[in-house]
Amino acid sequence: MAQFVDWDLAAATAGALSKSGPRVSYAEATDVVADLRRLTEEAAGHVADYTGLRSQVAHPPVKVVDRRDWAAANIAGLREVITPLVSRLSKDKQPGPLTEAIGSRLTGVQAGTVLAYLSGRVLGQYEVFSGDPGQLLLVAPNIVEVERKLGADPRDFRLWVCLHEVTHRTQFTSVPWMRAYFLGEVQAFVDASQNSEHLLERLRRGVATLSDAVKDPESRSSVLDIVQTPAQRAVLDRLTALMTLLEGHAEFVMDGVGPQVIPSVESIRAAFNRRRESGNPLEKAIRRLLGVEVKMRQYAEGRKFVHGVVERVGMAGFNKIFSSPLTLPRIEELGDPDAWVARVHGPAGGLPVAD
Repeated sequence: MAQFVDWDLAAATAGALSKSGPRVSYAEATDVVADLRRLTEEAAGHVADYTGLRSQVAHPPVKVVDRRDWAAANIAGLREVITPLVSRLSKDKQPGPLTEAIGSRLTGVQAGTVLAYLSGRVLGQYEVFSGDPGQLLLVAPNIVEVERKLGADPRDFRLWVCLHEVTHRTQFTSVPWMRAYFLGEVQAFVDASQNSEHLLERLRRGVATLSDAVKDPESRSSVLDIVQTPAQRAVLDRLTALMTLLEGHAEFVMDGVGPQVIPSVESIRAAFNRRRESGNPLEKAIRRLLGVEVKMRQYAEGRKFVHGVVERVGMAGFNKIFSSPLTLPRIEELGDPDAWVARVHGPAGGLPVAD
């Protein structure tokens, strides 16, 4: 079978390029891991009580990881998804041995470079590719580094991060169809390609573009170059609407629960927002190419949409959004909560309700 990425080389590259993180003693590191596990459980109770969503998984998975482990987990997940897609796209045709060896190794180095960069930025993630139902990853070195830079109370900041990430875990473990729907849309994006061989090359260029941005902040390429057909754009619109909803919902829950359980939440939010907006030219270029700038807009747009819906129909009415893929918001509804309410609840559903 043709190999798109040399995954072992990607893992080795990410491990070699990942920075070690802030200096902590063994005892401090042990305490941080135990604290994050405990706060994850605390956050889970707060999220369930606030949202009314209950996990359908008896023991929702959580792993506290370092930067290398985070990169390795994401490589394993991407390998699970991309390998069968590439097999399908290539129809198991074997390229020449030199082409495969050079192409897959080059892409492996590039993918590892991107993941090494991200491994120093991500605080937490609900990773859905590696298995059902997915796994919550908390990157301990990054959490400690950011709380120190912000001068935040460690307990408060860690719980604040856990509220956001546990909300994502709740979204996927309380909504049985969510993971399959997301993976199905990824498959639909591939199926919508007009030319399978060209899509593989576009994917390679997308990885190369991200890798180049790590080294060259003046790069003006865009990963959106891999989007080539109207059908792919339609899938991308659905994925954008989904991710905006999930990110906005997590922000809404974090802001709703935070003031009740985190004494310093206002100063943490203000300092963290300033951190999001700042950054050196290299970081800003990579944010743009990785779609982080888009994600930052998703936080704001999604939170505004969720707030608007909850204001109109209450939390229980909002939760109808998770009834099926058909009740997810369309991309044009994200800026118009009334349109979603009218479609899902009917014309009378827009009346304010007590919650």
